Amino acid sequence: MRLLVEVKALCDAVYDLKYHHKLQGFLYRLLKDTAYSNLHDRRGYKFFSFSNIFPPEDMREGDVRRFLIASPDPALIETFREQLAHVDRVNVGDMSFSLQRVSVLRPRIGRSCTLVAATPIIVRIPKANYRKYGIEPPKDYPYVYWRKRYPFEAFIKQLEDNLIKKFKAFHGETIEPTPIFEQFVFRKQVCNHIIVKGREVKVFGSLWTFIFKNLYKDKRRIIQFGLETGFGELNSLGFGFINPITERK
Repeated sequence: MRLLVEVKALCDAVYDLKYHHKLQGFLYRLLKDTAYSNLHDRRGYKFFSFSNIFPPEDMREGDVRRFLIASPDPALIETFREQLAHVDRVNVGDMSFSLQRVSVLRPRIGRSCTLVAATPIIVRIPKANYRKYGIEPPKDYPYVYWRKRYPFEAFIKQLEDNLIKKFKAFHGETIEPTPIFEQFVFRKQVCNHIIVKGREVKVFGSLWTFIFKNLYKDKRRIIQFGLETGFGELNSLGFGFINPITERK
């Protein structure tokens, strides 16, 4: 389940490429004094994701922009919707908007579907797995971000493990690890700058298209879950946001 939020620029502005923690901060402020007011400080997965503000271009006063909020938790989405009903202005750093409308979307995947990463997918490979994948980083890092110079197997394995762990944590179900992804198209590698505890840091991610032809039972449930919670890590910072591609005849 997701929300499509439409806003209008109140002034000319340069598109802020470091929007992540600023838009995240706006969303967490919406949850103040609600049943989810402690979500930011809760340990573990947050179970929501959000897109960038699109299109990601410099804007003139009056330009319309949109962003999406997604979660497998309908109550969380409803809370966001209720809180947005009381908002007139959306400030994301130096980008300032008036709120125009909020729409509820319920995309469902079928047995066959194509999903596209709208924001970079972040996958970290822990030090314990370096030898397994033949990774030799230049320094003794506790983890490395997957990049195209590392084995493809490492990306898919860490991606599947992460998605299954999130699924188990959300549903409280025991599900056996299983190959999930069928066909993949690597689009590009990207480096984003985010602010963590007041310090700018680099995170490396990648953009992909995923194609599925025969989704049944648990596998289909897992992919549907990933569509809303996000693929990979740092979903509540706006990474790994996934969109379905609708085929038009």
